[in-house]
Order: sequence, then structure tokens, then C-alpha cells
Amino acid sequence: MNNDGTRNDGRHSDEGHDHDRGLRFDLSTMIDRRRVLFGAAGAGALALLAACGSSSTSASTAATSASTAAMNSTATTAATAVATAATSDLIAVPEETAGPYPGDGSNGVQILTESGVVRSNIRTSFGSSTTDPGGVATTIQLTLLDVETGEPLQGAAVYLWHCDSAGNYSLYSQGVTGENYLRGVQESDANGLVTFLSYYPACYSGRWPHIHYEVYPSLDSITSSANKIATSQLALTDDVNQAVYADSRYSDSSSNYARVSLATDNVFSDGTTNEIPTITGSVADGYTLAMNVPVSAA
Repeated sequence: MNNDGTRNDGRHSDEGHDHDRGLRFDLSTMIDRRRVLFGAAGAGALALLAACGSSSTSASTAATSASTAAMNSTATTAATAVATAATSDLIAVPEETAGPYPGDGSNGVQILTESGVVRSNIRTSFGSSTTDPGGVATTIQLTLLDVETGEPLQGAAVYLWHCDSAGNYSLYSQGVTGENYLRGVQESDANGLVTFLSYYPACYSGRWPHIHYEVYPSLDSITSSANKIATSQLALTDDVNQAVYADSRYSDSSSNYARVSLATDNVFSDGTTNEIPTITGSVADGYTLAMNVPVSAA
């Protein structure tokens, strides 16, 4: 049987054929034919046939009920299998290092307790400085999903950070220890979505271009890195990397990029499942990075 309701011979399944109409049809046809052959004289034989037909009809009804129950059971099992398969297709984002410059209190500096860290636009510093490092405009969209159910994870918090166009990390790198740009926290909405307005990160020596992030159960829990439920990174794509690093604002990135690869990167060399976002846009118009982030909510 094909999906469009046709048989393999091209005919619809509801076309009439005597050979496949079932036991009751066969018995009824047989009785009619014997009436023609034997007439009233065959009444006794017909009574016997009718009795057989009654017995066979009961058997047919029982068989049909059993078949229907079996089909319903199979359909239910199949539906359950499809739902399970859809959920089981999700793989939690891999755990990766937060690196030496997290700013989450695990390596000296703690930014997550500061007023102003919860923000969507992370292009500038907040607090006592409003420094804007510049670069190719980039919007980062992450959709949090419960890896067990596939449902959007609402009310979770994402802390995201990365280097600037010169390869420096605010709070840590020489000359920008007093800055906190390109770092921020967002709470996921009803669709599990968080959005950050940022700049495309540079490629610095020894690492494939990347973006760091941590996932927390809620905004209230971000004050301690011990509460995070996932730590991972985004691996940026080769075609966009090459386009961005041709821009004069990324003066050192082109030469650094020529010496790195995903295969040799100390984070991505073992695979990039759930680490490569979809990227659209251009250097002139800016880029949008989008990716699903399945995590364990437990």
C-alpha cells in the first residue's frame, strides 16, 4: 500500500475485487449460487450452509475484533516509538572548558554578581565604562531545549562571552582589565530563546574562532558558577571566518587563522556536534548566528 492510498499495482485500496472481500462475502456469494443451482429442493442444504455461515460469521467477527485490537495496539506502539525517536534524537551540548577568562568567579574575576550584567546588548562595557571595542556586528541567538522532552526551556539563564576584534578578553587581557564588554546574561523566553547583540570575535593564536557560554537553571542561580548546568562553546564557520578576517578591523586574525584548524583545535578536535551554529548575513550588513542548545534541566 502506498502513502497516497493506492496499491502497488496503481489501484486505490477501495476498488472492489471478489477475492479480497472477506469470509462473510464469500459465504453470501456461495449461498446465492447454490440457491440458483438447487432451488427450493435445496432448503435443507441451505439451512446447513446458513448455520455454517452463522458460525463462520461469529468467527469472522471475533477475528475482526482481534485484528482491530492488534492494529490499534500497533498504531499506539508506533506513535509512542515516533515520539520517543523525536526526543531521543536530541543530544545534549558537549561539556567544554570555560577557558582561562570566564569572569564567573571560577578564575578570579566575578562579573555575574554585578548590577547591569543581565542585558541583551553586550557590545559595550557597563558600569563605570561604556567602551565599545567595535567589529563586525553579530547577533547571537540560542534556543534552549530540555534534552529529555524536546520542549523549550523557559526561565533559564545564559551567560555568554568572547574576545574582541583584537583577540582580547575584557577583565583579563592587558589594557582591558577595567572593561567588561562582550559579556552578558540573558533569561530564556517562552520559546527558550536568548538573544545577544555583539561583534564577531577575532581569531587569536592557537584557537579556532569560538564563543563561550554557560547555562544556569535561572537568573537567581547565576551568582555562583557551581550552579551551572552546562558549559560549552560555539565553533564559527570557515566561510564566514574568512570573510570577516579580510576586514581591516581584524588585522591579526587572518595570519592566526591560517595556522589553525578544527582538526587540531584543543576543544573541537573530538567533534563539533551541537557546536556549529547556522550563520547568515554579511560583513556589511552584519551576521546572525542561530543554534539549538539541548541541555539537561535536571
